[in-house]
Amino acid sequence: MAPKHSPRFEKLCAEARAKVPECTIDDLLRRHSAGDKPTLVDVREDGEFARDHLPGATHMGKGVIERDVEQAYPALDTELVLYCGGGYRSALAAENLMRMGYTNIISLAGGYRAWKDRGLPLLTHS
Repeated sequence: MAPKHSPRFEKLCAEARAKVPECTIDDLLRRHSAGDKPTLVDVREDGEFARDHLPGATHMGKGVIERDVEQAYPALDTELVLYCGGGYRSALAAENLMRMGYTNIISLAGGYRAWKDRGLPLLTHS
């Protein structure tokens, strides 16, 4: 179950979501089936990513993504699909990347939890 968030945090995220394109798990799966594999960026904390993550995802935590994104993805038109635990942190991070000039940023609606709840594969580390 998703944690209860404060009203101000919910408002902040709603404002970000209004500006940031989102895709669903189904959208992502359709694209994958068609051979289109966008770059997945997990913005969760280090420990969350280390435990498990979506196959093919790279990690760039929300705390450092603005600092590190230009080295990893210098082209501002690079398509990046950001995800977090439930779609909040990814929307906030995506909004910041858009403010930095990135033009092809998408937030995965429902994030990791939606993926896991569907029983889709995760990469785990022993």
